[in-house]
Amino acid sequence: MSDEKITAFKGFDSELRCRGFQYEVGKTYEYDGNILICRFGFHAVENPLDVWGYYEPVAARYALVECSGDIGRMPSDDTKFVSSKIAIKEELTLGDFIRRAVDYQLGLVIIDATVDAASGDNSRLTASGDNSQLAASGDSSQLAASGHYSQLAASGDYSRLTASGDSSQLAASGDYSRLTASGDSSRLAASGDHSRLAVSGDSSQLAASGDSSRLAASGDSSQLAASGDSSRLAVSGDSSQLAITGQNGVIAAAAPGCIAKGAAGTWISLAEFDGGQCIGFVSACVGQNGIKPDTFYRAENGVLVEVKW
Repeated sequence: MSDEKITAFKGFDSELRCRGFQYEVGKTYEYDGNILICRFGFHAVENPLDVWGYYEPVAARYALVECSGDIGRMPSDDTKFVSSKIAIKEELTLGDFIRRAVDYQLGLVIIDATVDAASGDNSRLTASGDNSQLAASGDSSQLAASGHYSQLAASGDYSRLTASGDSSQLAASGDYSRLTASGDSSRLAASGDHSRLAVSGDSSQLAASGDSSRLAASGDSSQLAASGDSSRLAVSGDSSQLAITGQNGVIAAAAPGCIAKGAAGTWISLAEFDGGQCIGFVSACVGQNGIKPDTFYRAENGVLVEVKW
């Protein structure tokens, strides 16, 4: 048994369960047996954004955990690992989770001598190779990467991050940041106010915790989540999921199979399709006329219908 202790992050379903096991904040659990990655033991990730590979941003709950005992790791770039002992230290809001993700991305580039980093204002960093890592801490920075699996992070205000390769990860903590990705399976996270996130690739994941954020996705099966007030979410790709936990939000989806949920006061507008043809939009305000908060809805027969999982 190792003396190593790893501070990490764990995702759960809405009931704070993982793979059917019920957890509680403040408790410690030990696995009695041999651990095996993805099979036996307690699983967590060191990179917060890797949680979204296993749990949907719009439905997950998050926690900061401490893992120890026997440790086993994934044979890949994913930071998922398994341990024989886990302590659920504290539950994280979506905003807390995103800020931790930004801190993690910035920490990666600070300790890795093979990546580019800038601390001054108005910095510009560009990379074209795969697996690039770029980070800037000054205001008005601009970061761009065209290779796959790139990681970009900025902590200053008015930063702009752009990636065109698949499976890229972008994170910004400053206000008025803009994040854009065109590749499939990209992950974007922003914690500052007035941030703008946009993706065109399929199966992308976007999340913002600051107020007045705007998130947009055109690829299929995208997931958008915002926790700040007055956020706006829009998708044109099929089967996307949208969620707002802040007040006075607006959600719009113009593609088939989309579902959405919001806090009280959120306006939801979903397109309804019949045989592949749009036959109209269904709009409603959460908290009015029986539309329940924090509940997913879809458009059907001219009304919003609760999604039954």
